[in-house]
Amino acid sequence: MAILDGISAGDLMDPQNGGISYDDFILLPGHIDFHHQEVDLSTRVSKRIKLNLPFVSSPMDTVTENEMAIKLALLGGLGVIHYNNSVEEQAEEIRKVKRFENGFITAPVVLGPDATLADVDRIKERYGFSGIPITEGGEASGRLVGIVTNRDVEFEPDRSRPLREVMTTEVVTAPAGITLQEANDHLRRSKKGKLPLVDGKGRLVSLISRRDLLKNRDYPEAIKNERKQLRVGAAVSTRDADRERVAALVEAGVDLIVIDAAQGDSIYEIRLLEWMKQEFGDRVDVMGGNVVTRAQARRLIEAGADGLRIGMGPGSICTTQGTMAVGRAQATAVFNTALEAREHDVPILADGGISQIGHIAKALALGASAVMMGYMFAGTEEAPGEYFYDNGIRLKRYRGMASIEAMAAGGDKRYMTRADDRKVKVAQGVSGSVLDKGPLDLYVPYLVQGLRQSLQDMGVKGVSVLHEALIGETLRFERRTHAAQIEGGVHGLYNYSESGLGMRG
Repeated sequence: MAILDGISAGDLMDPQNGGISYDDFILLPGHIDFHHQEVDLSTRVSKRIKLNLPFVSSPMDTVTENEMAIKLALLGGLGVIHYNNSVEEQAEEIRKVKRFENGFITAPVVLGPDATLADVDRIKERYGFSGIPITEGGEASGRLVGIVTNRDVEFEPDRSRPLREVMTTEVVTAPAGITLQEANDHLRRSKKGKLPLVDGKGRLVSLISRRDLLKNRDYPEAIKNERKQLRVGAAVSTRDADRERVAALVEAGVDLIVIDAAQGDSIYEIRLLEWMKQEFGDRVDVMGGNVVTRAQARRLIEAGADGLRIGMGPGSICTTQGTMAVGRAQATAVFNTALEAREHDVPILADGGISQIGHIAKALALGASAVMMGYMFAGTEEAPGEYFYDNGIRLKRYRGMASIEAMAAGGDKRYMTRADDRKVKVAQGVSGSVLDKGPLDLYVPYLVQGLRQSLQDMGVKGVSVLHEALIGETLRFERRTHAAQIEGGVHGLYNYSESGLGMRG
């Protein structure tokens, strides 16, 4: 019998060792007989929803709105829309994601004839395009009178000129109600980049963009439902008032509802879970959480949870463990809840504590099917908010949903407070800023490449194979002392460059 180095995950998580974080252990290498591009990162986030990447964005108001959800779904992951907004606003975020994959932009950005070239510049800076329909009065459903493209405005020095003087008035249009394939044929024949669809009175109904039609070709890993729409999730609180929100989200077409509670093992969440499963059945999957123990996981699964969200206090902007003195080290929480969930074939989502690719790999190695990330996606182009500069460094705002700022905007709904409690707010998070991470189109492939190489080093060809090795105890672990952690990081240098863009001292 071969003697294996290291220890099993079960031995690593012996209660006598105390709570273990991702940095407290390392995985031992396995045998490589395949290329890292062969590693299969497909997984499940709930009983019925499959992903091509194990990446889910956190329902935070500085992380996930429709832009994040759209791009992440195109790349193979899933975005979960936050609820620091009205019911209608959150439902509209879901509809924007669903409309996107249909190819028809049903709420296009428009301007009126009296708008200026400077207005076009602002739209291009914010949204990245300059092909804008012009309607009477500048209303989205107004009568179409022209269109402005980059060709019309690019070389015009006077940015105060009104659009009526530069817009193209002979616009190629198509009647509303045509199919996506018919619209594609129109675009091909006209050789235009945009095709407005109008009703019988010439009023703008929607817009087709050649660039959007190319998405199907450019994003082969996109996650779609049976109607070929992008998948998307949304968060709700455990409050009875949010039952109206749940109904609106289901009507809007949401695929996954995430019950967003800091401590998910409550009678309030169990009642909501049971109501949702009874009211909506198979129309939507429901993720319960947050939990960190086997007993908590079992109660939510028995109430009907299709997936579980794991973590209490490990996030980079979360102060729950220090403030409340309740929670659990994240690696320990993931391993133990995964043991329980596996018996019921319920996937778990590791939420929090991830600040590098290695943490993603470790969460999956301990039994998570996917990871939820806030910090890792904050600061990307698709995250809500505007960039700003501090001492020449380009940054974006990032705040915990338990920060005073976020709670004032509605984030306190994830904590079991009554209306008369809200005068006294106990923060369990902070507000801050993060570095610009660029567009997801560049950032996610970097994460994917690193994760594939990590699994290759372990000697496994995919997430499912990784879990088999975990269960079979052929995946081996080792505790890391403080000295080992220092040794395994950058050390002994006067300065170093991480990105090639500058030196750190």
